[in-house]
Amino acid sequence: MTAETDTAPAALAVRRPGGRIDAALVTILAGALILWFAPVGMGRYGTYVLTLWLVMAIAVMGLNLTLGVAGLKSLAQAAFMGIGAYATGLLTAKMGLSWYPAFAISAVATFAVGLVVGFPALRVKAHYLAFVTLAFTSLVWLFLRNEQWLTGGTFGLPNIPRPTLLGTRLDDALSFHRFVVVVTAALTLMIWWLMRSPWGRAFLALRENPVRAASLGVDVRAYTLLAFAIGSAYGGMAGALYAPLVEFIDPSPFAISASFFLLLMVVAGGSGYLFGPFIGALLGVVLPEWLRFTGGLYLIIFAAIVLLLLIVCPKGVLGLAEQALGAVVRRFRRTS
Repeated sequence: MTAETDTAPAALAVRRPGGRIDAALVTILAGALILWFAPVGMGRYGTYVLTLWLVMAIAVMGLNLTLGVAGLKSLAQAAFMGIGAYATGLLTAKMGLSWYPAFAISAVATFAVGLVVGFPALRVKAHYLAFVTLAFTSLVWLFLRNEQWLTGGTFGLPNIPRPTLLGTRLDDALSFHRFVVVVTAALTLMIWWLMRSPWGRAFLALRENPVRAASLGVDVRAYTLLAFAIGSAYGGMAGALYAPLVEFIDPSPFAISASFFLLLMVVAGGSGYLFGPFIGALLGVVLPEWLRFTGGLYLIIFAAIVLLLLIVCPKGVLGLAEQALGAVVRRFRRTS
């Protein structure tokens, strides 16, 4: 594929002409710096919400890669997040393993499971694939709820320890938040690099026209499985951060409804955009908290805002912003 056939949105920007630094890279680093200091003075709960936003953004990043970039409709991201959370919780709370190897094991395990779950994508497409992944999510949730001997069932898995850094346990909210900021920035840089690589262009080709991609030499089977596996691993890594964040997990956050909610975040933020997951997770995690001043009406108001957003801009917030910027640029060119 040549640069002319690349249909990636502008927010997935690759190298600028003349070798200038990519604006996306600057945005990632600047955002990490802002988030490092953002919770100062916010209090424990405010810091928790901010950290939860970043954790959910990682999960949405994986689904955005699978769905928004590669075009594979998946409703299994909550299941992969649950697998990562329980793997980390069991390895750290029950077996006494450090968080770092538990994080790596969770990522590898969900990558491997994602490969297996991705096989139906080689034979079924569109909503049929969504039904397959929905069945997988149901299976994982039932296992987490019913296998009490391993997962604790509905009683949950308590006392999940937080990571240590240089011998110091990150128990306070601010230090753990900053730890999550670093991990999130690293994972975002990985996605940024991936989208600039031949792999990223192959994923985009799968989304746009698989037949044409195959004719250009893209191994459709391999890249389909790879997109599923990498997206699943991001769900597992998000779960590995979620478990020590809440320090107690039960099956409810990983039910079918959670997968639909993650899908909503992808669409609302802007499917296929590098920073879409952060906007979508902001709408899904932080916006409901901002609306709590309305009392019992906050969920109704939140649903109305999201519904209106999807009607006005079906391409998501970043899609609307890109259209508005394009209109401004075109008008400027006509007047100049």
